[in-house]
Amino acid sequence: MSVTAIVERAGVSRKTFYDLFGDLEGCRIALIEDCIAEIAAVVVPAYEASADWPARLREALLALLGFFERERDVGAIVAAYLRGALPGRAQSRARVLELLCAAIEEGRPQDGPATEPPRLAGEFVLGGVIAVIEAHLRTPERPLLALLNPLMWMIVMPYRGSRAARRELTGTVPSCPPSEAVRVPDPLRGLAIRLTYRTVSVLQSIAHAPGVSNVEVCERAGIADQGQASKLLRRLARLGLAENQGGGQHGGGSNAWYLSAKGEQLVAAIERRPLPSADTRVSIPPRVRSRTHRAANGR
Repeated sequence: MSVTAIVERAGVSRKTFYDLFGDLEGCRIALIEDCIAEIAAVVVPAYEASADWPARLREALLALLGFFERERDVGAIVAAYLRGALPGRAQSRARVLELLCAAIEEGRPQDGPATEPPRLAGEFVLGGVIAVIEAHLRTPERPLLALLNPLMWMIVMPYRGSRAARRELTGTVPSCPPSEAVRVPDPLRGLAIRLTYRTVSVLQSIAHAPGVSNVEVCERAGIADQGQASKLLRRLARLGLAENQGGGQHGGGSNAWYLSAKGEQLVAAIERRPLPSADTRVSIPPRVRSRTHRAANGR
């Protein structure tokens, strides 16, 4: 994968790519971290839903396998990354492995040395689980949910013994993956615009200070030529991303630019923050919204 292929498929400029990631390696790292964040959003709530250790792991593993069933590419990337086959930040990889190993080690019994599993049991078990899942990800015809009971058996055996492990082999396995979380639609789909760094800067300027004038947009976005900014603002208005609610020259007042609902969605996707509800967009006064946006984005 090259930078040229990425920007062509994503529909953004090369400048935007380098402003976001620096280089291709930075993009790879961001991809891996984004994949891990997606998985955590599905798995962590499932893990925290139960107090019993085997039940916690079963629900988390079910959520993980269901997610990978739908997103095999994401699963393949993360599995390869965790076993060191993909480049990435070593500290981040070590932290993820540490957290996963700690979840497994929670099952370590407190009954004394006679039942104590080996010190490295968690690492051995985790390595085996990752290897098995990765092998099944390579063959689409092999359903991942069928791994739930065998993997639970593998995890429970060193910590709770053969009887508890056999119970995991008879656990209920859904016939299909858990329902997929609702996804935000692609905000760029259907937009006749190339998302450049300048375009993003203008959109963010309006988002962080609703009601800004053309001059204020120039100052915030770092655009020296006000004519270029005005041309871009008019284009954003034609695309339905922004709207001028001020009087303007023809109305005897200054321009006042606000994002439309579509524009809010686009900026929220760019900044990876929750999208305000329609009620919130309508009810919060512009001045308060401006302060809220700046606080949320550290400005």
